[in-house]
Amino acid sequence: MRMLLQILLAAVVSTSVGITPVRAQTPVDESGQTFRSSADLVSIQTSVRDKRGRPMTGLTSADFEVRDNGQLKPILSLRSDRQSAVSVAVLVDTSGSMRVASKMAMAREAFETLLRQLRDGVDEIALFTFDSSLHERQPFTSRLADLEDELDDFPSFGATSLYDATAATAQQLAARSAGHKAIIILTDGVDTSSTLTAPQVSGLASSIDVPVYIVATVPALDQTAMTQADDRPLASDGADLRHLAEWTGGRLAFASSLLDTVVVTSSLLDELRQQYVLAIQAATVQEWRRLEVKVKDRSATVKARSGYFGG
Repeated sequence: MRMLLQILLAAVVSTSVGITPVRAQTPVDESGQTFRSSADLVSIQTSVRDKRGRPMTGLTSADFEVRDNGQLKPILSLRSDRQSAVSVAVLVDTSGSMRVASKMAMAREAFETLLRQLRDGVDEIALFTFDSSLHERQPFTSRLADLEDELDDFPSFGATSLYDATAATAQQLAARSAGHKAIIILTDGVDTSSTLTAPQVSGLASSIDVPVYIVATVPALDQTAMTQADDRPLASDGADLRHLAEWTGGRLAFASSLLDTVVVTSSLLDELRQQYVLAIQAATVQEWRRLEVKVKDRSATVKARSGYFGG
């Protein structure tokens, strides 16, 4: 796994957007006590929904169970605050396949929905587009007016390097200090030219706690084909967008109309705001560590990153 990380990071460095270092954060627990540097801690953004799909609020650290490589770990801090700043990196697919039907129109609607629901001067957003390469259109900013009409003049052409673009963007997002952060990808779900795979990118995103939310703007017929493909087991062979989203603690959602796009995008942003942020002691061994997060209510659905690199 260490060799995989070295190969992965070397590949990410070669992408068109530079990598920025991860900044440490100092978590505070429910009593207000501050713990030591996050160099010794692992933060875990966690979404919890009940059996009806509704966000579960009011949970405390006593309601959670976190295992690190199978070992139960004490939760050193827990934060849950809908008012915390949100940092979102939006990746818009501008490859040639997005010219079909109304895919790009739905992507624009999703982007405009995000702008309407973010808080000017509080939340921050960055805009990237990708085809065979990644292009930074707008660096992270809390001035939402700077991004209005940003997608109006981007024609669709070229191949799709979705996984490579996601890996490079995750590295940039890792440096942001917002309470909740995520990548939101607007795409038709087809990757044709990435050098990285879904497992490699999900490993990188998981290791730095960046959930990946994907809005697949595709007609209903295409959704059926993608859903059938997504019924494969969560394994390295043949991993796809669903795996990338689930392994990072995010979600894959479909939209086949402008109305669908508004509803789906709004729900993803609401899920991000509802997340709990847990912290545990980091392992000192230099290896990939598998994380499992559960709550006492076994009927609940819990989403969190799948692991991190110790040491």
